[in-house]
Amino acid sequence: MSEKLSEHEERARKLLTGQVDFLLSAPALKFLPDPGAPEIAFAGRSNVGKSTLLNALTGRKKLARTSNTPGRTQELNFFEAGNPVELRLVDMPGYGFAKAPVAMVQKWRHLVEDYLRGRQTLKRTMLLIDSRRGIKQVDLDVMKMLDTAAVNYHIVLTKADKVKASELEKVRAATEAEARKHPAAHPEMYITSAEKGMGIAELRAAILTAAET
Repeated sequence: MSEKLSEHEERARKLLTGQVDFLLSAPALKFLPDPGAPEIAFAGRSNVGKSTLLNALTGRKKLARTSNTPGRTQELNFFEAGNPVELRLVDMPGYGFAKAPVAMVQKWRHLVEDYLRGRQTLKRTMLLIDSRRGIKQVDLDVMKMLDTAAVNYHIVLTKADKVKASELEKVRAATEAEARKHPAAHPEMYITSAEKGMGIAELRAAILTAAET
């Protein structure tokens, strides 16, 4: 945390912790905002820590709602960063929870799939994986979906402070090995802890790089 940020990391920090505003929630494709800025989407299993990570990236406590209830995020939530706007962050519905009705799960899945496949301004997806659990079958399904849609993605390990260093290394190695099998997976992976600030500067920089690509 005390290490000096690179020029690019500092620019990313200023952008993402500066003016960031909620734009809208889209329960269906027809409600998507006009494609006026590059978009970075965040995907992951329910309770993987998407909202908490978004709050850490933007230096806020309540930008994105957090909940212990799986499946709370039921829409695509858009946030705009910068004035004028330089990029959008998209909080996508969590996947893989078991308690929601099947029809509701299918609705959310179709929304996510349609967004990923058809959004011209989507520059990169950040696929969050819980460090305590590693890649599960439902994550593999989403990785294959991203491969098919030709949507480039970074894998982001979350909650890295919750596991021992030796276990984290095993998860990191296994995750990198799996990522190499997927054509749309970016080779660079990020290990983060929203609580400890681990990897936040690097992930901010990756977001800015992707938006400017």
